[in-house]
Amino acid sequence: MTGKATVTGVAPSVRRWGVDLAILAAIGLLMGFLGPFGSDRVPVVGRYVYWMICMVGGGLVGVAADELLSRRVRVVWLRVAVVSVLMTPAVSLVVLVAEHLVMGGRIDWSGFMRLHWQVWPILLAVMAVRALVWRRSPARIETRTVIAPPLPEAEVAFRRRLSAKRRSARLIAVEAHDHYLKVHTDAGAELITLRFGDALSELAGAHGWRVHRSWWVAADAVEDVRWRRGAGEVRLVGGLTAPVSRTHGATLKEAGWF
Repeated sequence: MTGKATVTGVAPSVRRWGVDLAILAAIGLLMGFLGPFGSDRVPVVGRYVYWMICMVGGGLVGVAADELLSRRVRVVWLRVAVVSVLMTPAVSLVVLVAEHLVMGGRIDWSGFMRLHWQVWPILLAVMAVRALVWRRSPARIETRTVIAPPLPEAEVAFRRRLSAKRRSARLIAVEAHDHYLKVHTDAGAELITLRFGDALSELAGAHGWRVHRSWWVAADAVEDVRWRRGAGEVRLVGGLTAPVSRTHGATLKEAGWF
């Protein structure tokens, strides 16, 4: 378990450093192509080598500093500014060494101080580009109607009226027939003696809706709702359909069915 957790945690970090390295290499190639600060006078191969050393080497210094400060300085753009200022001397040293290796320049104090004013704006721009790449998109919140399964205690009184065969079956709908009710379940339908109003009272805490003056349907049994010319029809599991009246259609509309 410990080994697996370690690998899982390391993978995003390795990927992040890989992306940072790719960003810095791309900027190094661009700078080699443009040849700013007189570097265009250097032979092509040497120019690209110089800028790759400067951008990748110096950029990694800035990235490392940014990662270290990320927990203390939460504001991204403030951290970009702080890192670019604090790391300018270290990155200037990297650039000075690159000049010496590729162009044969001297390593001295005056050259080191001169580079500060060239390194700082470039470092600031590189860190800003990196911040834009890693910026987080605003969280998107989705809302939807979630139908929870019915609570057993919400239907227990009504279920006691059913036969043993259907007492624990899935309740689909209740249909009024004069002084009788036709109770539809996934184990078949059954007639019981009860007023529709009393049935609605016993099912008040259950997840379902009255959709017609003589129909109650379980919420999790609804598969589709169709509405035409002021009246509708609800299709239930098992191929059963029930009418939807204009009076009770608003209930299904609030639930997001149409």
